[in-house]
Amino acid sequence: MLYCFSCLQKKFNSLTSMDGRTELQMLSFEAPKVRLLRCLSIEGNDGMEVLDFAVFPKPEFDLPIFCANFFTAASTNIVVLDLNPLHAVTDRDDYKEKYYRHLIPLGLKYAELLPWGGKITSESLRFFSPIVVWTKFSSSQNYYDVLFSAFKDYYKAWLELMEQATEEIDTSEIVSNREAQHRYLMWRAEKDPGHRLLRRLVGEALAEEILRSFLFNGVQELGSKTFLDYFPEYRSDNGTINEKRSMIGKSFENRPWDTEGNFLGNSLRW
Repeated sequence: MLYCFSCLQKKFNSLTSMDGRTELQMLSFEAPKVRLLRCLSIEGNDGMEVLDFAVFPKPEFDLPIFCANFFTAASTNIVVLDLNPLHAVTDRDDYKEKYYRHLIPLGLKYAELLPWGGKITSESLRFFSPIVVWTKFSSSQNYYDVLFSAFKDYYKAWLELMEQATEEIDTSEIVSNREAQHRYLMWRAEKDPGHRLLRRLVGEALAEEILRSFLFNGVQELGSKTFLDYFPEYRSDNGTINEKRSMIGKSFENRPWDTEGNFLGNSLRW
């Protein structure tokens, strides 16, 4: 598959933080089945390193979204690696069977090699698959080779799904895919924890632009619904968005899927 630079590349390429100590590099591409492949890497002189890599399919394809987030600081590492489902795998058995059933052994392999990252909210779980790698570990624990292997394996799995994907011709299905991706983007743009880091590095206005126009591009383009249209439970009494990370009140301390990929909690409605 041939990738070419996205139209975003001219505007979003490289930045230096306000204090001049941290470099931000951005790349973006598109392809026949890919609406946007984008990558943000951050490297500071204090040992902080960030990689935020994602691939968003075009709405004509109901492919999962490839997601790889790596954060390294002096004492800790935080990682999320997943093929984020476009549609809820807790409610759509057909979607889970189509994309994840044959990948469960891959998820189990890395579940055994990497520690579970601790509490995760029900809201976040709606956008994760049964094979998600969610891990935290100290810098004294050397999991880097395992993580590199996991990244390669997961990206290869996504590429194979993409190669097999056929274009949807049913207009209602395309509309459903577009709204599902828009919902995902609205959640990430509003609740992504990286917002605080970007705000500290480049200021509020530029951080907001990077989030909505680059990292989660499509917030304006793919739909007109607002965050509160999708997630009304976050509406405060004054009509603004509650800044809490979780409004459902349920979190999971351990991996909430069994070895068959079945969710162990109640269904997570979208």
